[in-house]
Amino acid sequence: MFAWIEQFLAIARTTLVECLRQPVSLATVIVATILVTLSNPLSAYTLSNDNHMFVDIGLSTIFLAGAILAAFLATSAISREIENRTLLTVISKPVPRAIFVVGRFAGIAGALVVTMLFLALVFAIVEQHGVLETAATPIHLSVILFGTLGMLVAVAGATWLNYMHDRSFGASFLLLGVPCLGVAYVVSMLFDAKMVSQSMSVAFEPEQWKAMILIVEGILVLCAIAVAASTRLGQVPTLVLTLAALVCGLLSDWVFGRTVLAYQAAHGGGAVQAQVTEVAVTLSQDASVPLVSASSEAVSETAYAIACVGWAVVPNFQMFFVTDAINQGIGVPAAYFGLATGYAALLVTAFLALSVMFFQRRELG
Repeated sequence: MFAWIEQFLAIARTTLVECLRQPVSLATVIVATILVTLSNPLSAYTLSNDNHMFVDIGLSTIFLAGAILAAFLATSAISREIENRTLLTVISKPVPRAIFVVGRFAGIAGALVVTMLFLALVFAIVEQHGVLETAATPIHLSVILFGTLGMLVAVAGATWLNYMHDRSFGASFLLLGVPCLGVAYVVSMLFDAKMVSQSMSVAFEPEQWKAMILIVEGILVLCAIAVAASTRLGQVPTLVLTLAALVCGLLSDWVFGRTVLAYQAAHGGGAVQAQVTEVAVTLSQDASVPLVSASSEAVSETAYAIACVGWAVVPNFQMFFVTDAINQGIGVPAAYFGLATGYAALLVTAFLALSVMFFQRRELG
């Protein structure tokens, strides 16, 4: 038992370092950081609520960056080792295949959490500055000062470790960037735009952090899907299947959910209409706008059955993206947050079980 735990921790730690050293990790984080930062001034031209636009663009950028990283890291961590035959040396130790798969997933998930936390702190710092909606809006000096200082300290520390100790610059930068940006975020909340001290609760946005946690949970689900695919498929098919699962999951409510609600609205009466209204609020839509059309009675039982199966089987990634609810002031209720977290845990467990089953039957020789 203890030998399995040691093997699991060793595989997870090695995978974590390998993933953070991947050039795609550093490149994706840098590009996403630039896009999140630039989305602040670019959101000042919406002619409506500019801060809402920034939140939407920023969280969407983080979600897309995490999806790209989940697909590429899972592919490089498993599929490439299988194709290069380097996995044979690990399995011959001997290491149980289930331990290898779960350890690999844990390492990839750890790398994703580090990169997503880095981007989340970048988003939180930029969001605290706020969009300059008018020429009279003051520049938030504490955000610019401490945010820039935190980034420079991370770059300097990673450069020193790379030059003096031959450490990977990308991995060092990401690992140092999280605490440096975390300190910069906390300190910047202690001052307002004019560098006057204030309570941290004034600037802290708990609902946005809930939204970012849900995004991380969705990315971990996508990572589990990529790991399951990589145990049987090559690198390119794994990437295609993972991105296809993401697209289908984002369209699940529209493709399957509308058909299910349309059929239930035609056959359920008032109780179902209350459910429709609840779903409308959950999806951050106007409850007065019906989710079903006037032709809902035309939905057949066969279409309803297929939609129910599709809605239940296809992972619903829309459940983890609640930007509209935050922008409309609805927030993320504790019940919904717990439900989404449990849903993510069940999906990760299910796809990891599939991964182990697929990998047990995979011929490596």
